[in-house]
Amino acid sequence: MYDSILLPVDGSEHATKIVHHAAKLAQRTGATIQVLFVADTTQDSVTVVDGTVVDALEQDGQTIVADVAETLESLGVEHGTDVVQGNPAPTIADYAERYDYDLIVLPTHGRTGISRYLLGSVTEKVVRLSDVPVLTARMQSDEQLTFPYETILIPTDGSPASTAAVRHGLALAATLDATVHVLSVVDDTSLGPGVRSAFSADELERQATEAVERVVTEADDYDLAHVQTDVEHGPPAEVISEYVETSDINAVVMGSSGRRGVDRILLGSVAEKTVRSAPVPVITAHEQS
Repeated sequence: MYDSILLPVDGSEHATKIVHHAAKLAQRTGATIQVLFVADTTQDSVTVVDGTVVDALEQDGQTIVADVAETLESLGVEHGTDVVQGNPAPTIADYAERYDYDLIVLPTHGRTGISRYLLGSVTEKVVRLSDVPVLTARMQSDEQLTFPYETILIPTDGSPASTAAVRHGLALAATLDATVHVLSVVDDTSLGPGVRSAFSADELERQATEAVERVVTEADDYDLAHVQTDVEHGPPAEVISEYVETSDINAVVMGSSGRRGVDRILLGSVAEKTVRSAPVPVITAHEQS
């Protein structure tokens, strides 16, 4: 499933959970983890020490990746490290694509240090920019990340944008022997009264049902023993969030839409809202152009 995982880090104590989560994923899939620190060139970090010009951020990065490498070593996970300079988000996305990584793992919550990875900053931009699937996990001090995932939710609307995510989610479920929940949400909140709206609602229901059925058909190719389906109504992001809670979902795999770059996931989109709010890991993937 995964041969290589890219793990960008910044040294925050709150990154510990994401390191251990990535390690468990690597152990289960046999992947190698590359620990990456990006010395942010948008910050003024160059200084002079004993007459020598040094980059303080780069020096910090060497210490940080060494500490994470020590943790991975203790867990028996094959790993490598790298410290590079650049603008963090595009550098992470380009690095993952250039070296053909299968997955990027990033946190979406934290305080000191890791706050640079908060949504609206580096993590959000990486999700938007990356051609490589991105696993984001909200780092709350009072929450635990479950692994291996026993239940995986795959939201789908039947669009091409969801195709890669469907395949990714089914393959991951097959690897972990997880139960798959396939959900399509009928967004009928904008429909008004009248015959035309009733017809539109019926059409949306039909499309949602067909989208779910296509995933079930594709699941047959992965020899999955447990696939559950559902069609719900309401604002998609809210329905997905509620479904995660009520169905005891451990991870969500969903598609991002649009073109490469900032247009891929529009501000306020279902994917972005889910990444921001879900209390479980969310993997976003998009169809390769």
